[in-house]
Amino acid sequence: MTTSHEIPTLLTERGLAERNYDVVIGLDEVGRGALAGPVMVGAVAVRSARLSDLDIIAGVADSKLLSANRREAMLGDLEEWSDAWAVGAASNTEIDEFGIMHALGMAALRALTDVQTHMAFDARASRPSICAILDGPYDYITKVVDSFDAPELQYPVDVITQIKADQHCATVSTASVIAKVTRDHVMTSLARSEEAYAVYGWDRNKGYGSAAHREAIARLGPSPLHRVSWHLS
Repeated sequence: MTTSHEIPTLLTERGLAERNYDVVIGLDEVGRGALAGPVMVGAVAVRSARLSDLDIIAGVADSKLLSANRREAMLGDLEEWSDAWAVGAASNTEIDEFGIMHALGMAALRALTDVQTHMAFDARASRPSICAILDGPYDYITKVVDSFDAPELQYPVDVITQIKADQHCATVSTASVIAKVTRDHVMTSLARSEEAYAVYGWDRNKGYGSAAHREAIARLGPSPLHRVSWHLS
């Protein structure tokens, strides 16, 4: 079951195609508010040449509006719908050392780097023009492009921000679902791999601050995967 929500469109993406961008990439983050584990950013790329007659996958929406079962069920279709997709991550250690905004930027750049690697650009053609739609009001990507630890993009990317893009833009909604499923799998796998992590219930809370999770931190202390610079209790 999903709550009532606005159906995403490709209006923004098609508008960017009309501005002569060759590729549009939707970006969304997951795990920003968690107490443990990585923050991740999903990136979904679509070539502008496909946008005029591209259909949206039925039921796609901001991942927070979909049940876990629904997200899992549509994952394969969403991956095939895109020309390329990737999920970049930044660790809890990076979050503690550099702050959440820098970590988000690094995760996004890692996703963009992977997407560009997976796109089959014609080496004989001119440099592709690429625009990314980033959910939210703040461009945390451009700020870290030239930082010392930033991965180098094959091609530059223009970033635009849009509030609630995860609800309005189909590429961003798709990125939201892919990123959410990917991170949920990571946290569940960690919880099931070691008893030291299982006690925090990450298979249920995915690292977020549920009452049971906070109680376990208070009783046992933080694990090596907790964000120790955050208020954990």
